[in-house]
Amino acid sequence: VYLQIEAEVQRRKELIHQSVERKAIISRCYKPKHPEVYTLQDSFLAPDFLKIVGYCTSPGAHLQGLLGYLESFSDKRIYRLPVFTEEFCQTFVEELENFEQSDMPKGRPNTMNNYGVLLSELGMDEGLVTPLRERFLRPITALLYPDLGGACLDSHRAFVVKYSPQQDLDLSSHYDNAEVTLNVSLGKDFTEGNLYFGDFNQDPTPVPQYVEVEHVGTKGLLHRGGQIHGALPIGSGERWNLIVWMRSSAVRNRLCPMCNSKPQLVAAQGFGDGFTGTLEDTVPSTVDVCAL
Repeated sequence: VYLQIEAEVQRRKELIHQSVERKAIISRCYKPKHPEVYTLQDSFLAPDFLKIVGYCTSPGAHLQGLLGYLESFSDKRIYRLPVFTEEFCQTFVEELENFEQSDMPKGRPNTMNNYGVLLSELGMDEGLVTPLRERFLRPITALLYPDLGGACLDSHRAFVVKYSPQQDLDLSSHYDNAEVTLNVSLGKDFTEGNLYFGDFNQDPTPVPQYVEVEHVGTKGLLHRGGQIHGALPIGSGERWNLIVWMRSSAVRNRLCPMCNSKPQLVAAQGFGDGFTGTLEDTVPSTVDVCAL
């Protein structure tokens, strides 16, 4: 068992370097089908989503007022809201399919999903996901999740997952390496495959009560990253989902959400799972990951 754990530790240490290498190859060799989707535009966003953001950035905005714009599910702090237009979702999926069918190197979205795309490797972090998080999502999460660093979500891991009867069919119970998660249904045509939500990982009950939530195209679900959840088997068709794990270094620098201890940091590239170095760090572009 020890040898298996040690091998997994080494594998994960190599992931960042391998991802950087793939990103460089993709940047050099891949020709996008829809280059316009790499830079966020207000026209990509649903009008009702822009209204929600407008409310959240207005003087005197408060939680109860925001909840009037959202669908809420039970008391688990799960919310549905419009995010993208249908036109953008179709174009975005076409771009992802074009990349999927190319001979470019591809990494797994995470340890549980086998099919999908890491948006950082495709070059979509800087122009698409970061402004989405900073300009549009953070005003919303500041009101919904102040206890989870919702006002200071300063990094993310974004990827798209794909489900079909011939590939990944479902997803077992898990919680995310995130303070807050956004899950947007991009399409395409599919049946079944609903999400289910149980307890918060730090407050389990002897007999958890699960809430089942249906996917609605172009709309997203916001939930706490520590909320235990999973996906039921898809019945037919294909389902593409955009997942954004949003992280707050102010929160996780005090307590790693995965090991529940004060993190011991090691140098890493990129967002490094959302941890940051000390203020006297002489290399501002370097961030850290929990050594555990």
